[in-house]
Amino acid sequence: MVAKRGERGGEETRFRFAIDRGGTFTDLYCQYGDGKVRCTKLLSVDPAYPDAPREGIRRVLEEITGVPHPRDKPLDTSRIDSIRMGTTVATNALLERKGDPCVLVITKGFRDLLHIGNQSRPNIFDLSIRCPELIFSEVVEADERVALVQEASRGFGGQTEVGVTGERVEVIKPLDELPLRERLRELHAKGYRSAAVLLIHSYAFRR
Repeated sequence: MVAKRGERGGEETRFRFAIDRGGTFTDLYCQYGDGKVRCTKLLSVDPAYPDAPREGIRRVLEEITGVPHPRDKPLDTSRIDSIRMGTTVATNALLERKGDPCVLVITKGFRDLLHIGNQSRPNIFDLSIRCPELIFSEVVEADERVALVQEASRGFGGQTEVGVTGERVEVIKPLDELPLRERLRELHAKGYRSAAVLLIHSYAFRR
């Protein structure tokens, strides 16, 4: 017997998944067929399976299509239109300070940028100012600098290129890689395995 569209996974049934991967539970919402919906919840960490989002998708596909999807085999994604996933794992690690010690790599001259912040003061007359705790342990300054062309009206004489966003940028100071590599090797030897990179205009100019 051939299953009808939207019932037991007929040949035309398509799937769209939205997943929230939390620290304790993973919630999965699936839209399939002619607007049908299936929701499921499972533990984010369970020795029975290696990855909760994948396991949730596997269970839903198997249940709706009636076709076995072995846990130890790659998933058949041919009928999946989209998978959207959000997670609070990183946020929880940040709030609880349970993540790996982190190094901040930032454009030279801006090492105190995140410490200074925007200087907002909820109570302007408070004489006891408490700065937010920094989430990085070490700072590495990258000797480089680019500027958007409209910002470079003074003419620094640097090379002008088109960034990935289509905006023109002027390379005022190309990245000096050698000292940066040496400093990062030193920190790696000290046990650091996590780094956040914050370079001015890097959203537009990437190599």
